[in-house]
Amino acid sequence: MHLGIDSFVAAVTDPATGRAIGPEERMADLLEEIETADRVGLHSFGIGEHHRPEYYDSAPPVILAAAAARTSRIRLNSAVTVLSAADPVRVFQQFATLDLISRGRIDLVVGRGSFTEAFPLFGLSLADYDELFDEKLDLLLRIRASERVTWSGRHRPALTGQGVYPRPLQDPLPVWIGVGGTPTSFVRAGLLGLPLMVAIIGGQPRQFAPLIDLYRQAGEQAGHPPERLRVGLHVFGFVAKTTQAAADTIYPGWHEMFTKVSRERGFPPPSRAQFDATSGPDGAFFTGDPGTVAEKLVRISGQLGGVDRVSIQMTNPRLAHADLLRGIELLGTEVAPRVAGA
Repeated sequence: MHLGIDSFVAAVTDPATGRAIGPEERMADLLEEIETADRVGLHSFGIGEHHRPEYYDSAPPVILAAAAARTSRIRLNSAVTVLSAADPVRVFQQFATLDLISRGRIDLVVGRGSFTEAFPLFGLSLADYDELFDEKLDLLLRIRASERVTWSGRHRPALTGQGVYPRPLQDPLPVWIGVGGTPTSFVRAGLLGLPLMVAIIGGQPRQFAPLIDLYRQAGEQAGHPPERLRVGLHVFGFVAKTTQAAADTIYPGWHEMFTKVSRERGFPPPSRAQFDATSGPDGAFFTGDPGTVAEKLVRISGQLGGVDRVSIQMTNPRLAHADLLRGIELLGTEVAPRVAGA
């Protein structure tokens, strides 16, 4: 099992001083976090995509390019690229260029995202939510397979044999499908033989076992070898010297973040009891001391029939940069070695 980190590049208020961290300083901190993850041997670092005032990650390829120039080993990925609201030609060009800059360390994770702001921002209708993703994924994979493409669809002008350049160093460029809890999304990824990145933000991870089985069954029926049907998890979590310290450190930012989302979506406000339950042995949050987090990772991987990769979302709006750096170091130096053979 490989371990990595995902970041949504949240705007941060320092929990000790109450000072709002400006976007320039936040970007500098982010690059130091990625460099630290590279230094301590973590497998990957992913940047999300959001078009909201509380996040600074609306242009992930730009951030990833800066990270590629300052790292040497760690894989870099989107988490996720909102393909439904993007032009697949430009997405491929950007990530192929990133692959060249990084010398073959890029993974492109595509999905529909968990927020909807990108649709009206780019002149798209939510009524086309499913069709947009299906059509654009088809075009992206055609571009990946051939530099000259003949293609037509409803949501983008046709291609009539034009070339798409540059081509990436990796052939093919790794494309993962980011999914939530929709069975058709798991089946689609399996039929295409693409690796799967499952976002688990609540409930119990073992509840995803039937969906992951569905993915593997669809892939097998489509004739894809088992080694192509890789499974990754995107989860929330944090590592500190003690489990209590980990929970106390990230709870204020978690509460702020999920209170805002709950208000927007008409849900009851979250509570500390909910957080503690979700951080427990069977919950979706991987929070605790290194031994606790490692044990849970191994157990959950077994419940899901084996997991190739876990990316932990460790950033939130009330997490101090110094605490995050310490968490990254613990994840790389103490957790990753314990799960490497799982």
